[in-house]
Amino acid sequence: MAHKISTDCISCGSCADTCPVSAISEGDTQYVIDAGICIDCGACADACPVEAIRPE
Repeated sequence: MAHKISTDCISCGSCADTCPVSAISEGDTQYVIDAGICIDCGACADACPVEAIRPE
């Protein structure tokens, strides 16, 4: 199961820098996770300073 970034995202980029498979990219209004690439490791959720990333 992939993780999802909520609208609480502040677009800091911490999650993208932490993702080991580069599944996170900057979207129009916030960062987004490509569910097809995400390996559900949770590193992004641990790196998020506002807890905007949760399992989908």
